[in-house]
Amino acid sequence: SELVTRLGQRMRHLSDRDVRIAVDTLFDAMTQSFIRGEKVEIRGFGSFKIRRHHAREGKNPKTGEQVFILARRAILFKVGKALGDRIQCGGGLETEQE
Repeated sequence: SELVTRLGQRMRHLSDRDVRIAVDTLFDAMTQSFIRGEKVEIRGFGSFKIRRHHAREGKNPKTGEQVFILARRAILFKVGKALGDRIQCGGGLETEQE
């Protein structure tokens, strides 16, 4: 909702409904790409890709008991150079007030 609000403030020619539809469409497209196992790249921001974790034996850290860990997929994010540079310099980012 914060993204929709900020975009609406910058794009005053669009209604809140249109901005919400655009954001939902973007995230739906990203979700479909992840389901297909595809990488998603947003230039200047970063890239997302699916990492597959194979099933394996593990240990419960509290009890030491052997447990079977199911295979799963996780989304990895790699920050883009432009965003990484901005974060390191603190340029253009709002700071939180305490």
